[in-house]
Amino acid sequence: MPRYESPFSGADPRKDVLSGFVVSLIALPLCLGISMASGFPPIAGILSAIIGGILVSFLGSARLTIKGPAAGLIVIVLGAVTELGNGDAELGYRRAIAVGVVAGVVQIVLALARAGVLRDLMPPSVVHGMLAAIGVIIISKQSHTALGVAPQATDPLGLIAELPHSVANANPEIVTIGVLSLLVLFGLPLLRVRWAKRVPGALVVVLIAAALGLYFDLDHEHTYSLGSHQYSVGPQYLVSLPGNLLRAIQTPDFSVIGSGTSLKYVAMFSLVGTIESLLSVSAVDSLDPVQRTSNANRDLLATGIGNTLAAAVGGLPMISEIVRSKANLDSGATSPLSNFFHGLFLLIMVVALPTVLHQIPLTALAAMLVFTGFRLASPTEFRNAWSVGPIQLLLFVTTFIVTLATDLLLGVGVGILLKVVLHVASGAPVRYLLRAPIDETRDGDRLTLAVHGAAVFTNYLGLKRRLDRVDDGVRTIVIDFSDACLVDHTVLEKLHLASQEMKLQTLELQGLEGHTPRSNHALAVRRKRRAG
Repeated sequence: MPRYESPFSGADPRKDVLSGFVVSLIALPLCLGISMASGFPPIAGILSAIIGGILVSFLGSARLTIKGPAAGLIVIVLGAVTELGNGDAELGYRRAIAVGVVAGVVQIVLALARAGVLRDLMPPSVVHGMLAAIGVIIISKQSHTALGVAPQATDPLGLIAELPHSVANANPEIVTIGVLSLLVLFGLPLLRVRWAKRVPGALVVVLIAAALGLYFDLDHEHTYSLGSHQYSVGPQYLVSLPGNLLRAIQTPDFSVIGSGTSLKYVAMFSLVGTIESLLSVSAVDSLDPVQRTSNANRDLLATGIGNTLAAAVGGLPMISEIVRSKANLDSGATSPLSNFFHGLFLLIMVVALPTVLHQIPLTALAAMLVFTGFRLASPTEFRNAWSVGPIQLLLFVTTFIVTLATDLLLGVGVGILLKVVLHVASGAPVRYLLRAPIDETRDGDRLTLAVHGAAVFTNYLGLKRRLDRVDDGVRTIVIDFSDACLVDHTVLEKLHLASQEMKLQTLELQGLEGHTPRSNHALAVRRKRRAG
C-alpha cells in the first residue's frame, strides 16, 4: 500500500522558487476577488495565503498543494458575515473571523481524530453537485459587480432574476473592463499557441484591466455621458488596500460565538472546508508525476492550525486549493517550498506595491470569479454525472437544487440521505450499510478479499482499512464482489484511485460479471442479477 515520505524529499529549491512566483501572480487577484465576494476586506484573502504559504508549508502540508482562500467557501463566509452582522458589515466580519478561529480548532481536533478518511466517504456526485451549486451562486452575485451595478436581491435565485435589470442599467466603462476580462479568460485557453498555455490568464486580465482603469481615470471621482445617460465612476470601483499591512490585522468578536447561527457556520466552515481540502489533496496527488501520496491527516492538521491563526488576525478560511495547486504542479513544483515561496512573494507584493495593487478594478476580479463559477457549474459536469448513470445524475441534480434553494450543509445532507435511500431501494441490506463482512484469504503473494452483503460508500472504510494493512509480501490484491448484491460508484471510483496510488501491489476486481451495470461507464453502479 502507499508509503508516506517526507514532503521535502526530492525537493529542488530552484524549481520551487519559480513555481512559487508563478502561483503568486495567479493567487494575488484571486485572493482579492474571493475576499471581496465573501464580504471580507480585500486584504483578508492575501493574509490567509501568506500564512498558508510561509507557515503552513512547514507544518506537514501536502507536498504540492497551495494553501489559500477558495471560491468554494465564498457562499458560506458571505452568509456568516450577513447573518452574524444583522446589517452591520464590520460587525459581521469580526464575528465571522471568530467563527473561523473556532472552526480552525475543530479542524485540528478532526485531524487528531484521523478524520482524513472523510475524503473516502463523500459520494462524488454529491460533491460535484454541491460545487456546481456554488458555481451558480458565485455567478449570480459577481455578474452584477462585473456590470457595475449593486443588486437589491440577496438570494441566488433573486440575483439571477435581477440580472436583466442590471444589464439594462450597467455602467459602460465598467462593463467594458468586465467583458474584456471575460473574453481573455475564456478565449486565452482556446488559442493554439504555446505561450497562451504558459501565461496565466489572471495575470493578463489584471494588466489589461489596470490599463483600462487608468485610461478611464477610475482613481478620481467623476461623471461622464454616453447617449442621453450620465454615469459616475471613481475609486469605489478599484481595490482598496491598507498602506501598512499591520493595519489590516483585525481581532475576532466572540460575543455571539455560542449562538445557533455561529455554531451552524462553525460546522459549515470546518466540514465543507475539510472535505473540499481533502478532495483537493487527493486530486493533486493523482496528478503528481512521481505518484507520491500525501498524509491527509497531517495536511488537515496543518490547515487547521493555519486557519486558526489566519482567522485570529482577520484572514479568510484556507484550504488546499485545487486551481492554484494545479498551476503549481504545472510550473514544476517539487515540494512544499513552492507553497512557502508563493506566500513569501505575496507578502513582498503587498508590502512593496500597495499603490500598484490599488489600480486593479473590482470588475476584473468579479470577472475572474464568474469564470471560476462557470468552471464549477459547467454543463460538462451535468454530462459527466449522466455518463456514470441516471442515479448519479439524480444525486447530482438533487444536491444542486437543494443547495441553491437552502444552504450547503442541507444540500449535501439531502444528497447523502438520498443515496442511502436509493441503495436500500436497490436491495442493499440495511444491516450491511455501515459494515460489510469481508473474508480474507492468503495464497503466497496473492491476497483475496471477498466482500459480502453490499459494497457502498457508507461501509467503504472497512474495506479501506483492510487494504491499508496489506504487508509488502503481497504482490496481488484481489477484491471479490461475487457475493455483494450491490457495488456502488463511490466504491469503484475509490478503488480505481487506490490502484493508481499502489507502488508495490496490483489491484484486481473479480465477481462483477454477475452484476448488471446501470450505464456503460466503467465505474457505474452494479447490481447483482437474480438467479433464473
